[in-house]
Amino acid sequence: MKNYLTFFLLLTMTTASAHGPVPGRLSPPSDLVQAGLTDSDTTFGGTARLCEQVTFSRGLRYGESEANVLDVAASATKADTPRPVLLFVAGDTFTGDRAAPELARQIQDQAMCFAARNGMIGVRVNYRLAPSATWPAGASDVAAALSWVHGNIDLFNGDAREIVAVGYGAGAFHVATLLAHPELQTDGADVAGVVLVSGIYRVGKDASDSEKAYLGLDAVQYDKRSVFPGILNVDVPIVLAWAADDSVGLVAQGETLKRTLCGAGHCPRSALLRSRDGIASAFGLDGSGDSLAEPTLLLVHQLEARGLP
Repeated sequence: MKNYLTFFLLLTMTTASAHGPVPGRLSPPSDLVQAGLTDSDTTFGGTARLCEQVTFSRGLRYGESEANVLDVAASATKADTPRPVLLFVAGDTFTGDRAAPELARQIQDQAMCFAARNGMIGVRVNYRLAPSATWPAGASDVAAALSWVHGNIDLFNGDAREIVAVGYGAGAFHVATLLAHPELQTDGADVAGVVLVSGIYRVGKDASDSEKAYLGLDAVQYDKRSVFPGILNVDVPIVLAWAADDSVGLVAQGETLKRTLCGAGHCPRSALLRSRDGIASAFGLDGSGDSLAEPTLLLVHQLEARGLP
C-alpha cells in the first residue's frame, strides 16, 4: 500500500496544487485518486482562496465499503518535522447531510485547509450511513480510518502520535462511541485528543427518525449504545462545544456530557460557538466570531509541547 501511495504522490504532487492546473488522468490503483482540487472546486471563490498552497489527495480507501474513503489535505510546502493531524468526522444526521453533497464537501474542504494552513495535516473521513449501516457501523468506520492514518500518514508528513479527532454532529457521536466502547477499538485506532461539536451522546425515547434509523427501533438498547458510562474512562484531552443556535436538546446533550465528565474528574475544555451552519463555521472561517479555532490550536500545541519520544 505504501509503495503505491509513494509512487502516486510523487507523480501528482509535483504538478497539482489548490490553484494550479488540474493534472492529467492517470491509471492509479483503484483505491487512490489524484491530488489537487478539481475544476469545480475552483469555482467556489472562498474555498479556493482559503485553500491556496494546499494539496489534496482524494478518495483514499480505508475499508471494504464504497463509502470507506478519506481525503488528505497538506500544505504544498513540506515542514521540516512531521505535523499533527486533524481528522474530521462530520455529518448533520446519521442518514446524511442536509446540504447538497458538493456543497457539504466544499464546506468541509475549508476546515481541511484550516488544518493545513496552520501547520497540520487535515483528514476528512467518509463513512457508511443509516439506514443501510446501523450501530456501531459509524464508530467501526472511524476505527478503520484511524488505523489507516496510523499506517500511512507518514507519507504526507503527518505524525500518527498527534492525531486529534474532530467529531461534528453525528460524527461527534461516532467518535465518542469509539472512545467509550473498548470492544469497538482496533489496533492503531488511538487518538491523542478529541473535539466533539454539537453531538448527541445519549438518545432517549423521543429519538428522531434519523437516530432510530441508526440506533434501531428498540429504545431499550439506547442506553447500551450511548457513550455513557464508557466516556468517563477516556484519558485523552477533550474539547467540547455546542452553538448558541443549536436546539435545546443539543445544548442539553453537551451540558450533560460536560457536567458528567467534570464530576468524574476529567473536565473538558468547552466552547460556546456563535454559529454552527457547518464545520467551517464552527472553526470561524465564515467570520462568525467565537469558534473552535483557538481551543483546537491550543490543544494541538499542548500535544506538540509534551515531547513525545
